[in-house]
Parts: sequence; C-alpha cells; structure tokens
Amino acid sequence: MAAAADPGGQGPGRAPRAGLSAALATLPNLITLARLCAVPATIWVILQHRLDIAFLLFVGAGISDAVDGWLARVLDARSALGAMLDPVADKALLVSVYVTLAAIGVLPDWLAILVVFRDMVIVGGVLVLWVLGQPPAIRPLFVSKVNTALQIGLAALALLLAGFGLRAEALLQAAIWAVALSTAASGAAYVAAALRRPWSAPGA
Repeated sequence: MAAAADPGGQGPGRAPRAGLSAALATLPNLITLARLCAVPATIWVILQHRLDIAFLLFVGAGISDAVDGWLARVLDARSALGAMLDPVADKALLVSVYVTLAAIGVLPDWLAILVVFRDMVIVGGVLVLWVLGQPPAIRPLFVSKVNTALQIGLAALALLLAGFGLRAEALLQAAIWAVALSTAASGAAYVAAALRRPWSAPGA
C-alpha cells in the first residue's frame, strides 16, 4: 500500500532530507560553508608563520560574509540553516585566529583566553537556560556588536603587521586593550541581562 502510494520512493522520511539538501544547496549557504571550511586552512598557515596568506584568507572571509548576506537578500534565499551557520562560521574563524596568534606569540595569551572564556560563558548560559526551560531571546547587545567589530579589526591588524613586516606597536597595543575591555564589558552585559530577565516556572 505504501509502495503504491509512493512510486518514486519518496517516503515520509525523505522530505526533511530533501529540505535540508535544498537549504544547503543555496548559493549563500554554500559560501558560508566554504568560509567554515577555510578555518582549518587559516589555522594551518598561521602555524606555518605565513601570516601574509592568513591575512588574505581572513580578508577573503570577511568579503564572503558580506557577499553571502547580500545574495541571501537579493535572491530571497534566507533560511533558518543559513541564519545558524553564518554566525558559527564567523565565530569559529575569529576564535581560531585569536587562539592561533596567541600560540605563536603575536597576540597575548591572556587576551585569547579572555575571548574564548567570554564566548564559553555566553554559550554555556544559553544552554543552561534551555535546560531549565527558560529559552532566551537571543539579541546581540550594542556592546557586543562593538566588541565583535573591535575583535575583527585587531585580528586583521595583527595579521597585517606580522604578515608583511610592518610596525605600529602603539596602535596594536591600543587595539589589544580596546578588545580586552570591550570583551569583558560584553560578557558582563550578557550576564547582567540574564540575571535581570523574568523567570517563569518550568513547564509554564
């Protein structure tokens, strides 16, 4: 009976897989996946001390981020999968660059630890709220947007200076402290927002 109703082999279990394949196949999502796949390549070239190539990869990733967002709007190809993949790809690249640059001594290790710890606190807090039945409305705070912009700027600056043998020590130090302060402020702001949010009884 089921075989007769489904001559093409399109069983009920195939619809979700077909939907996922279609979402992955959109051009903006393919660009995002390519950016995510560029993360290990960027880590490798940094560890090989080819920071000039890493700088070009990092800039290319930034351009691809703008392009896939533009294509998603122009082609009306927005998807829930793309909305999830895009920040994951961006964050994976940014955190990986900070950790790897700290590993080779271009950025201070305490800064990489602070950047990673801030993200762990936010992600851990979101997971805890979900487990407690208190799903948060995830909205980036203004201080977080500033922090992200400063983190991107510092990563690009550090790669540019170290990769091409340029010197701007005062500018680099100023950027390091700006990122440190904004990272701490951003993490504290998210924790404060979580503490101020109204709590409901589990299952309510």
